[in-house]
Amino acid sequence: MDRLLVSPSPHVHAKDSTSRIMGDVCIALLPAIVVSVLFYGWAELLVLAVGAVSCVAFEWAITKFLFKEEGRFCGASALVTGLLLAMNLPVTTPWWVVLIGSLFAIGVVKMSFGGLGQNVFNPAIAARVFLLISFPTYMTDWTVTPGFIHATDAVSGATLLGRYAEGGMQAVEGLDYLQTFFYNIGGSAGEISALALLAGFVYLLCRKVVKPWITLSIFATVALISFIFNLADPATYTGPLFNLLTGGLVLGACFMATDYVTSPMSNWGGVVYGVGIGFIVMMIRYFGAYPEGVSFAILIMNMAVPFLNKWFHQKKYGRK
Repeated sequence: MDRLLVSPSPHVHAKDSTSRIMGDVCIALLPAIVVSVLFYGWAELLVLAVGAVSCVAFEWAITKFLFKEEGRFCGASALVTGLLLAMNLPVTTPWWVVLIGSLFAIGVVKMSFGGLGQNVFNPAIAARVFLLISFPTYMTDWTVTPGFIHATDAVSGATLLGRYAEGGMQAVEGLDYLQTFFYNIGGSAGEISALALLAGFVYLLCRKVVKPWITLSIFATVALISFIFNLADPATYTGPLFNLLTGGLVLGACFMATDYVTSPMSNWGGVVYGVGIGFIVMMIRYFGAYPEGVSFAILIMNMAVPFLNKWFHQKKYGRK
């Protein structure tokens, strides 16, 4: 007679794994990475390499020597953190500043909470804000270095959001939005091409790595608020296209606000989460001291995620 074996759940295993999901995110980031290296050259490649390698190295060292549990190490997750951090930094960021950001992202924001799946805040965004506060000179140096396509002398200047914050609507008049959709010189690697980022996001949707509700709710909220303000006072406030295509909105909405660990589990919770991010972004852009507010908005809404998970529940299996 065959023995009946009883084991704890889960009894049905899916093919998905953390490494596979993080691998898909890395693939989705490739178009934007390629575009950034083409425009910024070897300097951008150095920032990306330092961010990626240092994040992986710090997570491995902490799990091995502090946690003493090598089985908890997930190199693909650390790699994604490093790439996203690098894509939020100016191309001129010194390597040691990138290194400090990686240590903060992995050691403080992620591993101090227990590691993968237990951190409250998005590590890459928290590290970016930490560096912005600690090294404002380096973090606001938007020098365009000679790249493979942009092969001219280095040019220093404000981003489009910075120009708007300093000079109002007059500073951004005549902007070619079609060109901005394809490429936007100035800013971090994650601000260059909305098209490249959206191509990666479509890949994630096709692979069913993310759902579209958070991203779409962010875009819709930003578009609606900017439309209302621009309609009320077009001489003072920028319109929807400007706010959707400039700054780090596309990168934040597609790749960082959708982070599994720090975003709500339910669809409706994700919608409310996205609306909150979009609202805070526009309030900071229009009335705040910083020209950009995506990082701050996501961090603020990260704190609301436990409440959103409590208020909005996914339908339990077997329940009507």
